[in-house]
Amino acid sequence: MTLGPRDVLNGSLTIEGDLHIEGTAEGEINASGDVDVEASATVRARVDGRNVTVRGNVSGNVTARGRLTVAGSGVVVGDVRAGRLRVDDGGTVNGSITMGAIE
Repeated sequence: MTLGPRDVLNGSLTIEGDLHIEGTAEGEINASGDVDVEASATVRARVDGRNVTVRGNVSGNVTARGRLTVAGSGVVVGDVRAGRLRVDDGGTVNGSITMGAIE
């Protein structure tokens, strides 16, 4: 599923599969698959996904059962739980980080 650049989500979204965010999301996001937050996106939500990639801005706690990748343009403000973590040069994470297997 794709949340386009002019789309706005307010509330809770639970999705079976992958989610691609280009617009604005507020609330809570739960995906059984991967979550991609593009550079154009602003997310003020708790994000839970298998692999989470952040190229835009995320304000909220992030849980990545597999891997969290914060690209050079990405910003995460919130606590992070991830099986693995990759932060590219220029990427920012402000919050506590807990790594290890997530059930």
